[in-house]
Amino acid sequence: MARIGFYPGSFDPITLGHVDVVRQAARLFDEIVCGIGVHPGKKPLFSFEERADMVRGVLADVLGGGSVRVTVVAFDGLTVEAARQAGAAALIRGLRDGTDFDYEIQMAGMNGVMMPDLVTVMLPASPMVRPITATLVRQIAAMGGDVGPFVPPLVARALGEKFSGARAENSR
Repeated sequence: MARIGFYPGSFDPITLGHVDVVRQAARLFDEIVCGIGVHPGKKPLFSFEERADMVRGVLADVLGGGSVRVTVVAFDGLTVEAARQAGAAALIRGLRDGTDFDYEIQMAGMNGVMMPDLVTVMLPASPMVRPITATLVRQIAAMGGDVGPFVPPLVARALGEKFSGARAENSR
């Protein structure tokens, strides 16, 4: 039976921090399901389809030819329910600092009450990616900054296209 880990997030966009977590999780699981949260009240920069394509493209490059299968799904309800539907034995969470730990330990406790058979695996971010957040990446890209140190090349191109089009529209 395959060991499946469920890695939830907005992935708006996928960053080198996300990639770091997937690389670590690939040593623990046979399959990783990236669950992209889709919430009607939130307006992401990229559509679900764009985010899913970026996640697939980036992770195919990173894990190319490896024995770990990666799939992408959308979910709009409880993370534990999405993980159950994916057949996951564990939730995968990345930790950048103590603030992340405090939040994630509370979530792990609540999730454990709702679904006792689902464990949470917390993976510490590698030092080089600890400061990276998708929010900061979007802000840097929106102001015309270089996001290359924070995201894979495919994502940097997508951000450049997204914001160069927006800047062209605003200058009219």
